[in-house]
Parts: sequence; C-alpha cells; structure tokens
Amino acid sequence: MLAKKYTSYVFSFCMSLLMSSIMSMVVTLINMGLVDNLLTIWLRAWSISFVIAFPTIVVVAPLVKKLVDVVIEQ
Repeated sequence: MLAKKYTSYVFSFCMSLLMSSIMSMVVTLINMGLVDNLLTIWLRAWSISFVIAFPTIVVVAPLVKKLVDVVIEQ
C-alpha cells in the first residue's frame, strides 16, 4: 500500500488511465471505424494520449479543485 501523501498522484494516474483509454477508443472509432487492426491503432493512440493526460491531470486537478471550491457554496 502507498502512503496517504501520494493520493493525488494515484488519483491522477487512475483518472488519466481511464479517461485516455475511453477517449482514445471513441476518437479512433469515429475516425477509423471498425477496421481489422483497430486494437493496434487504439493502443498506439492510447499510449500517446496517456503520456499527455497524466501530467496534465497532475497539474490541472488542483486548479480545478480551487475553481470548484469557488463555485460551490460552503
């Protein structure tokens, strides 16, 4: 188990893994359709999108939390 101080990184990793997989599959299907090598095309797109998504979420998540705190009544 990991220490509680790593919570934001574990959250960012899981969120970016799931979101990049879903979004890359949707975009791949929209652009390519059901082609024979769909899995290979999607895995390549997913690997690229995950490399972008993880550091983006690490940076953006605290900013979004602050924005939500401003918008939501305490």
